[in-house]
Amino acid sequence: MLNETLSVKINKTQNSKIESVDWENLPFGKVFSDHMLVMNYKDGAWMSPEIKPFADLSMHPATSAIHYGQSVFEGMKANRSEDGSVLLFRPDMNAKRFVESCERMCMPTIDEDVFTELVKRLVDVDRDWIPEKDGYSLYIRPFMFATDDFIGIKPSDTYTFMIFTCPVGVYYSNPVNVKIEEFYTRASQGGVGRAKTAGNYGASLYPAKKGNEEGFHQLIWTDGVEHKYIEESGTMNIMFVVDGKLITPSEDSDTILKGVTKRSVVEITQHWGLDVEERKITVEEIVTALKEGRVSEAFGAGTAATIAPIAKIGFRGDVYELPAVETREVSNRVSEYLTNLKLGKAEDEMNWLVTF
Repeated sequence: MLNETLSVKINKTQNSKIESVDWENLPFGKVFSDHMLVMNYKDGAWMSPEIKPFADLSMHPATSAIHYGQSVFEGMKANRSEDGSVLLFRPDMNAKRFVESCERMCMPTIDEDVFTELVKRLVDVDRDWIPEKDGYSLYIRPFMFATDDFIGIKPSDTYTFMIFTCPVGVYYSNPVNVKIEEFYTRASQGGVGRAKTAGNYGASLYPAKKGNEEGFHQLIWTDGVEHKYIEESGTMNIMFVVDGKLITPSEDSDTILKGVTKRSVVEITQHWGLDVEERKITVEEIVTALKEGRVSEAFGAGTAATIAPIAKIGFRGDVYELPAVETREVSNRVSEYLTNLKLGKAEDEMNWLVTF
């Protein structure tokens, strides 16, 4: 249900692009829905939000986000159930993480309930853009950036919060190959690794490119001090099944992004009674288990991919091949459950869905 007490100006497009979409062939992140939500911050307060036709932005050359990196974002998805209702998966967790990212980047926060409601309002306007094909969804991108036209290193006084949506297909069409990274660093203690800020991703592009040239889709990042501990992968958190136990790096440090999908995997598998551990995981532990054939599954967990099976893991010139995806009991069961849950086809045992 939508909260009608929140005032949002709506200016609908007169020229919808929906009829031109090839719904059978949706690339990820290249097709955009008709509208976007914009809300500006100035004089210490948020202005009234507006939903307007999707359009380019006009920016001053000195816009501070471009020069000093104050920019944060979230990634979410919407699906439609068989009765036509729209389903959001755990938007409260995205709202909470957005607040934490803003605080770390010295940016104004948005009340978590308001954040979720604004997402719902935009999705409701463009609900016809939610794909009906299996495996497809409406990707939602809330983001905020600094807008002062000022060249000086200080927190901006003005900001813009926006949301746009994209109908998308699958992120990874095949299992991925990953390489354990021992030189480049994603995040260090005291840094911004836990914030979902643009600079984290910009800094990862070069090492990821080098990994691509070696035949790997993504990297497995290790700690920035000793490169001794596993942290996360490029676009997702990482999980392993070793000796029948599901293990994943602990989020106790501030170098790992708190993943909504990862948290959901941990909670649902614990609910099912599976043996789950969140703790420090050394590279040596994983490589030894790979050599001894004790890693039955490895997979990434993230909003874009949901569950991304890992086929091969590279380390110091060696490549370890994991068992065939169809033999994997834990990740396949979790993937099926989460997929069905997001479509309203599975019982929402954990009360994770927001429906409207």
